[in-house]
Amino acid sequence: MKKAEKALGVGPTLLSAAVLSLALLGDVLIYVILPVNAELFGVTIFWVGVLLAANRLIRIFAYGAIAAFAERIGPRNLAIISAIAASLSTLAYGLTTGWPILLIARVTWGLCFASLTLVVFAYAVKDRSKAGTRVGFSRSVQQICPTAVLLLGPLGAIAIGPTEIFIVLGVISTVAIPVALLLPKEGRKPKPKKTQWLPTPNRFDWFMFIAGFTVDGVFAMAITLSIAEVSSINSAMIAGGVLLGIRRGSEALLAPLGGILGDKYGTNLLLFWSTLITAVGFAFLAYGSLYVGGLLAVLGRSFIAALWPAEIALRNTEETALRRIAIGQTWRDVGAAGGPLIAGSLIATVSLDLIYWSMTLLVVSGIWLQRR
Repeated sequence: MKKAEKALGVGPTLLSAAVLSLALLGDVLIYVILPVNAELFGVTIFWVGVLLAANRLIRIFAYGAIAAFAERIGPRNLAIISAIAASLSTLAYGLTTGWPILLIARVTWGLCFASLTLVVFAYAVKDRSKAGTRVGFSRSVQQICPTAVLLLGPLGAIAIGPTEIFIVLGVISTVAIPVALLLPKEGRKPKPKKTQWLPTPNRFDWFMFIAGFTVDGVFAMAITLSIAEVSSINSAMIAGGVLLGIRRGSEALLAPLGGILGDKYGTNLLLFWSTLITAVGFAFLAYGSLYVGGLLAVLGRSFIAALWPAEIALRNTEETALRRIAIGQTWRDVGAAGGPLIAGSLIATVSLDLIYWSMTLLVVSGIWLQRR
């Protein structure tokens, strides 16, 4: 195993991915718990959309500054700081109510996620010829803890309470701190030419925007509400957690395969089929087939998550690859932040079926955008 890690150069990549995996516990479950338990957190459905978008909104403007900060202190130190702050933000979900403190916690988490994402990419894209493989294995490790908490967390929320479960998760996420201490001090540091608060998107960045807006934004918020229309709140939390857990679990299983196949057969071709599968999934959701549509949407998104950083690395030089990945991640976050805001504003007046049809058309347009 150690020889394989050395050959692929994935040791630090997997460690950094493990830090992010542990830090993600609170964030992934909040999408399942908060929309159907808004009153217990002291917020309205409008503020649910704001809170679910806040972590991504701050990331839109933060990646350039965080990359510059990482250049000064190094990826390892950035990972340690982020692991501590992520644990505190998760604890805040369970210990406080009302939008002001929850908003601060979500913004804090957004900065943590941006930092840890750049740390993972900094280790993963050092060798462009194996970027797909490294990113694939790192995505697999990242999804281990989120998958487990999405499958088991709703049951824990039913047993001990929707807010109390986040106290437990906050304590568990502190394990990320000693893991971050194991990271090597060396490593490629992100070196942006200058900080851009909102970098200009190219065609592929618009594709990333659509991927974020549809699956990471609208779907993540709407799926639990869709199920709640035909079942109880507890059943909706469990079913929503299972679907989002399948997304994370399938990404953990398929990301390494997608990365390896992308390195061998071409990431662009696989991105085409992954995007098409995602579009078909939203069409099924619009027809009312929640579980079939949800499964297809999350499977397509799983491959996209593994392939897009490698595709950007292949489209750019080694010197500019990490910066372009940060820009792509920024525009993905723009979309993922806009999704809950739009959904939270429209759900009271627009049917979920119509929203899903709109997402289908939007994903289809992304097929053209991602082509070279």
